[in-house]
Amino acid sequence: MSKDKELGKGENGLRRPLEGIRILDLGSSGAGPIGTTILGEFGAEVIKIEEPTGKKMLLRNVGPFYKDSGFFWTVEGRGKKSITLNLKSKEGQEMVKRLVKISDIVLTDFRAGVLEKWNLGYDELQKINPRIILIRVTTFGETGPYRYKPGYDIVGLGAGGFVYLTGEPDAPPIRPGLILGDYITAITNALATMIALYYRDVEETGTGQWVDISLYESIFRLLEYTVVAYDKLGIIRSRNGSHYMNIAPAGHFKTKDGCWVAIEAPTDKFFERLSRVIGREDLPNDPQYQDMKGRVENADMLHALIAEWVGGYNLDEVVEIMVNAGVPVSPINNVKDIFNDPHYKARRAIIEVEDPVMGPVKVQGVFPRFSSMPEYIIKGAPILGQHNHEIYTEVLGYSVEEMAGLKTKGII
Repeated sequence: MSKDKELGKGENGLRRPLEGIRILDLGSSGAGPIGTTILGEFGAEVIKIEEPTGKKMLLRNVGPFYKDSGFFWTVEGRGKKSITLNLKSKEGQEMVKRLVKISDIVLTDFRAGVLEKWNLGYDELQKINPRIILIRVTTFGETGPYRYKPGYDIVGLGAGGFVYLTGEPDAPPIRPGLILGDYITAITNALATMIALYYRDVEETGTGQWVDISLYESIFRLLEYTVVAYDKLGIIRSRNGSHYMNIAPAGHFKTKDGCWVAIEAPTDKFFERLSRVIGREDLPNDPQYQDMKGRVENADMLHALIAEWVGGYNLDEVVEIMVNAGVPVSPINNVKDIFNDPHYKARRAIIEVEDPVMGPVKVQGVFPRFSSMPEYIIKGAPILGQHNHEIYTEVLGYSVEEMAGLKTKGII
């Protein structure tokens, strides 16, 4: 059992907000299924539908692995129920429709036209259940000349303009160290689902709808003022390393002991404090640095002064001095640092779940936190088809003999 306390519905009797909401997750890559994981953490029943071999579910099949179980799946499969079903078969499509009839949300990440080919498009699903909400996550959206193009995280990051801005000025574009595109799209996916539920249930329209979410547009929405700058001034933003183009001082600086620290002083108040710390009380009165415009124009010289000071101290010393002076600062943590960080421990940002393959395993905690919602345990990621019996017999009413026949035919 997990070492974390299981509170169920909470010691004060509160329910998790999405209890009673059933989601059919047909996604096979990252951006779709990660979004339903978020919703599941707040009480939704997420039924993950996978093809019978399990080989097409990307999150389950990318490493690193432990006992043949992928770590991505450990994190993003948690709290879900897994069933197997061949969606390309007529019988499998009819079984999905039976589940749609008793569900609230269907999540897919197939390319445009695939659902319609299987007779599972929104028009068909809406006939079965007028309240159904269909979330369609693709790389390029359901309309436009690129709608049939395949793509994954790195393609969306490129198309959305993000990667062009990432890296050093004279170096090639680089991708982030994580599948940022998938995670941003997953958050968009979860937000869109909640908006559609609100429209259906709180506004009491009683009707579902389908939602078109593209990975590239989720990324494009992150581009700050980039569009306005080009529209009005013809500026094409490019790479600027670890520094901002419009705020200084701010950046990453190497300490005496070879570690890295992030420091930012975006206001006059913080700049005055930082200047005192590095022994340059004169800087705020220097015409070059009196305002943000000047500090940005002379950022290289300013950052060189900070780097020289930081390089004379070890990481812990830099952080302590900056914190005591009221300057925004943080070590640039690796995962070992995070495991040992008392702040992470105090906020339970890392929790332990019981995984059916790995046993007790630590994963990221549930976030955000709400004052009126219970704390609760999350179940580990299921093995392939772990909930076939529960869903097919207890929910849909198939007999054991019927299930055996479906398995023989490769339907489940």
